[in-house]
Amino acid sequence: MTRIDDGDPRPGGADGRVDAHVNRCEPGVPTQFARLRAALGYAARGWPVFPCEPDGKAPLGALAPHGVKNATTDPHRIAAWWRYCPEANVAIATGAPAVDVVDVDNKPDGDGFAAFNRLVRAGVLGGAIYLVRTPSGGLHAGFPGTDQGCGRLGPHFIDFKARGGYVVAPPSTVRGRPYTLTEERPVGAPVVWARVKRVLDPAGPKRPAPVRATLPPRGVDALADWLAKQKEGNRNNALFWAACRAVETGAGTGDLDRLVDAAVGVGLDERSARATARSAARRWAVGT
Repeated sequence: MTRIDDGDPRPGGADGRVDAHVNRCEPGVPTQFARLRAALGYAARGWPVFPCEPDGKAPLGALAPHGVKNATTDPHRIAAWWRYCPEANVAIATGAPAVDVVDVDNKPDGDGFAAFNRLVRAGVLGGAIYLVRTPSGGLHAGFPGTDQGCGRLGPHFIDFKARGGYVVAPPSTVRGRPYTLTEERPVGAPVVWARVKRVLDPAGPKRPAPVRATLPPRGVDALADWLAKQKEGNRNNALFWAACRAVETGAGTGDLDRLVDAAVGVGLDERSARATARSAARRWAVGT
């Protein structure tokens, strides 16, 4: 089984140059270059990398304050980072020109392996270029990178890491457990995330019921009481509908204020709520 090339074993790559930072990451830890070599190996493939906290997934703020936006293939920058902190985990910025990654979660309340196998059988995930076992017992399947955005199918425990995302990569560890490359292939086929969603969620995401599904009485007090019961995600639409109905029945400014107060009481921003009420009043005034 082939392995990811670790690059030149000398710190700093072929010319051996490294910035003269001391190891400020974990005092007393002997200088080691395994993760530096891995980072240089990924960069040699054209995959931008950046450092994460030792034994963790968060970007190392002292070196990569902007996280994935700091990712680079510059061997001198990479050498300086891992000379500063040899134990930093290695992260790859996903999407073109690197890789897209299907992340199969393995959590106490479930895992994504059944969904992953379903996608493989459907021919949607037939072109992985590598497989990595994650510290939790999950899986990272790497595919040729694209310009697609990241995605998530929470009920299926499947994440898609592409443009704007990142993954922690071997030989990094989390809570002492390693990311381990288990398989690698020279070529692969990109993932089309829209196809993944069609296979796993053919009906698409469920939409909230329309506001008019249960209409309240049109008195302002009844409308305000109804607004106070609306769930998050539907409140602004509900306020607009209620304000239209109030204006329709001759409500004045004070009545609209009553509806705005009800909407603010369940979490809407007051400025936004007042703008919505004014919009409803203007719409009704022009007869639309």
